[in-house]
Amino acid sequence: MDASMLPRLELRGITKSFPGVLANDHVSFAVKPGEIHALLGENGAGKSTLVKMIYGIMQPDSGEIYWDGVRVTVANPKAARRLGIGMVFQHFSLFEALTVLENIALGMDAKIPGRELEARIRAVMAKYGLLLDPHRTVATLSVGERQRIEIVRALLLDPKLLIMDEPTSVLTPQEVEQLFGVLRTLAGQGCSILYISHKLHEIKALCDTATILRGGKLVDTCDPKVETSRSMAEKMIGAGLKDIVRGADRIMGPPKLVVTKLSTLKLGHFDVPVDDVSFTVRAGEIFGIAGVAGNGQNALLDALSGEVHGGDSHSVTLDGHPLGLLDTTGRRKHGLCAVPEERNGHAAVGDFSLSDNTVLTARDRLGMVVLGLINSGAAKTYTGQVIAEFAVKALGPGAMAGSLSGGNLQKYIMGREIMQKPTVLVVSQPTWGVDAGAAAAIHQALVDLAATGSAIVVISQDLDELRALSDTLAVINMGRLSPARPTADFSVEEIGLLMGGVHGVDEVIDAIPA
Repeated sequence: MDASMLPRLELRGITKSFPGVLANDHVSFAVKPGEIHALLGENGAGKSTLVKMIYGIMQPDSGEIYWDGVRVTVANPKAARRLGIGMVFQHFSLFEALTVLENIALGMDAKIPGRELEARIRAVMAKYGLLLDPHRTVATLSVGERQRIEIVRALLLDPKLLIMDEPTSVLTPQEVEQLFGVLRTLAGQGCSILYISHKLHEIKALCDTATILRGGKLVDTCDPKVETSRSMAEKMIGAGLKDIVRGADRIMGPPKLVVTKLSTLKLGHFDVPVDDVSFTVRAGEIFGIAGVAGNGQNALLDALSGEVHGGDSHSVTLDGHPLGLLDTTGRRKHGLCAVPEERNGHAAVGDFSLSDNTVLTARDRLGMVVLGLINSGAAKTYTGQVIAEFAVKALGPGAMAGSLSGGNLQKYIMGREIMQKPTVLVVSQPTWGVDAGAAAAIHQALVDLAATGSAIVVISQDLDELRALSDTLAVINMGRLSPARPTADFSVEEIGLLMGGVHGVDEVIDAIPA
């Protein structure tokens, strides 16, 4: 066979198991030279395990890997890089106190003199339009700029296959388009791209082929440009996807949550506090806050939940009652519940049972503590209801929170708070790590809660989620909040500009190309 016709990468019958889990079950697929190939599947489908074996982090129990038609053993990441396999991980491994140049040097297999390395970095940046000053300290860079460091580091190896793991999860829409331009250029030069993402509209726009995994097995290889986002999602979950159902003639009630000139202190060198934030959420309203990760979202949630105080007692009010100086317990008693982004250790204690975790947040609202004694029966009953209502895969209320998968723990945490029927619910990343079916169920539960008159604040990096859920939208950037408007009034481009730091209507209008 002509070498040019051979797949760049081919997997044949790859199988990998862990105690009690078959992560990959005889998976076979091929990636052609110059092809942008999507790898799709919900959390737990086996994508990460498969990619780790391609990159040499793990070894398969059985099956074969072929590279340009030759069977290979990828013993470790260094061996993968020698073959021509580069990888850009979802979570960056960068030292914030060092410069761009120093970070890239640390990630190179061979020692290259500083001047030569800088020249090569500048050449790669110029070739692919990746603008970045090699002498900037990483701590001063945006998330999108930090990702460019990882991409440049991979491109310096002149890869034949580049693996991208959720590369757009922290980018603005404009940065996504720039990244797609780089990837299309690479593919045009013969580099294969293995692209992992849950954003199906991006898969349709970018990829030539999509391989779909479910439960460790390959269920389909398809053309994403022919498929719809819905059809691919349904293949991923193996079931139909439900649309959000909203009541007709929804009318917003009076203001419930009023935030006035809320500011927090800078708690650490890389912390982003909130700065003079004001907004109002009415009864029955879902108020969305968009933003790239690391722009003050965590500080905002902590200040709203009561973990930190921001300003005076009237900086946060609920139905006119000042909550600004109350702690989390005091705010929960007034009806304000919250779900932080970090589920492990923040939203739930891994070494506690689900029932005990329920007591931590629902004890006062649901009367689980009487005269200082915990009513364990009430806690277990409510926890069982949460498990059933939100389809949490767990061995009952006594299961340890740490034993649940990330997606199931997220479903439990969201259910635990929603089913308390709070007057105000503030939640960050409500569907982080859950499958499409569970995400749809959580979205519907939030809409149903709002329909009862609750005011809901949703902080998310997922623009699709915010545009589907929220009635009103604002954007947070470096701790500052843009003016809120009806979500339907925003274009994706405008949201992206605000996420990137363009503030004010005039500035946004000037930044949008004619």
